[in-house]
Amino acid sequence: MNIRLNGAPHAVADGATVSALVSTVTGRTLAADGRATDGRKLGVAVARNAEVVPRSQWYATALAENDDVELVTAVQGG
Repeated sequence: MNIRLNGAPHAVADGATVSALVSTVTGRTLAADGRATDGRKLGVAVARNAEVVPRSQWYATALAENDDVELVTAVQGG
């Protein structure tokens, strides 16, 4: 199925969740609570159709055709 990720077309598997998308984009495995299984900070926030998806809901939030997803990564520095 097709979604928009950070404003660009992006294909995901049917039934994909926010958690699966974040895992694919970051290259890191996530636990059901949205935390990276390697124990390091993930530094990612997700909005789906202009609504923030809490990390605790990533695993249960299914993506749908034409969803607009913004995935924001925290950057340190100043």
